[in-house]
Amino acid sequence: MSELTLALDIMGGDHGPPVILSACMRAIQHHADFRFILCGDQAVINPYLAKLSGAQQARVQVIHCTEVIEMTDSPIQVIRNKKDASMRRVIELVRSGEADACVSAGNTGALMALAYYLLKTLHGVDRPALVSFMPTAEHHKVLLLDLGANVNCTSDTLFQYAVMGAVLAEAMTGKNRPRVALLNVGEEDIKGNALVKMADQQLRAVPALNYIGYVEGDDIFTDHADVVVTDGFTGNVALKSSEGLAKLIIHEVKKQSERNWATRIMAQIALPLLKSIYNRMNPDQYNGASLIGLRGIVVKSHGNASADAFYYAIFQAMQEARLRVPEKIKTKIETVLLEQL
Repeated sequence: MSELTLALDIMGGDHGPPVILSACMRAIQHHADFRFILCGDQAVINPYLAKLSGAQQARVQVIHCTEVIEMTDSPIQVIRNKKDASMRRVIELVRSGEADACVSAGNTGALMALAYYLLKTLHGVDRPALVSFMPTAEHHKVLLLDLGANVNCTSDTLFQYAVMGAVLAEAMTGKNRPRVALLNVGEEDIKGNALVKMADQQLRAVPALNYIGYVEGDDIFTDHADVVVTDGFTGNVALKSSEGLAKLIIHEVKKQSERNWATRIMAQIALPLLKSIYNRMNPDQYNGASLIGLRGIVVKSHGNASADAFYYAIFQAMQEARLRVPEKIKTKIETVLLEQL
């Protein structure tokens, strides 16, 4: 495979360029098979590049951008007015083929709007989905989508999400025929609204998918399925709730370990287990939500991501680029659509 290129939005995120650039330097130093295009304020970027070796600098291109998309900017305003924003430039690089993937921690609504406007969706896909991996009790990962790209979905949209999620899960985990499920308020056939029931009927009619039926919210983390499909409103609530719970548990573990000498001793004894729990639940390692269904790879990092978390988002984009995920989704979607004719 020829050398791949990753475009990075340096100006997005709550913590500013220093956090993102720290992650970028780590990626540049550890992934010699990639070239990098850094989009943003050149005066901010250049001091970081000076820390790299000559060979590493040779794999980096800087594109100076004069505009920054703020968290308060509306998607329409961004599309119409901010033509030289760093976020827009990284997506344009993917569109032109100069970059194989891009990553941004900026305004989520603006990123989704720009990606949809500039890249368009694959044939057979109505709307892109925001998707991310989450931990399960069996040390596996489950793919959850949609996480907020579309709060209002049709049954056709959920069907398309299921197909795309299956392709991404198989590509990223290597698992043949990953188990696909619909998120519902119960596992029984009589449960759920008309939207979910119709999507269920559509999925049952496609043998190419390993569709296993309904799962409930608590099943997301119990390794019942490899892909869990829902609308963007429900998916976003599930994601944010799980992140909040993980932070609460981590906070309480730290708080109890600092309370008195007895709990400190207990914490020390249980330290290996506590570290294992922390490492599995730490949201940083699940940072990097992909916008799938587009004619290119776009990965969204949390706005408040640390340098470690942003690095995980970069790694996610790298993996999708190596595996040519959009091409695989395109092939699968077209195959499934032909089976339905």
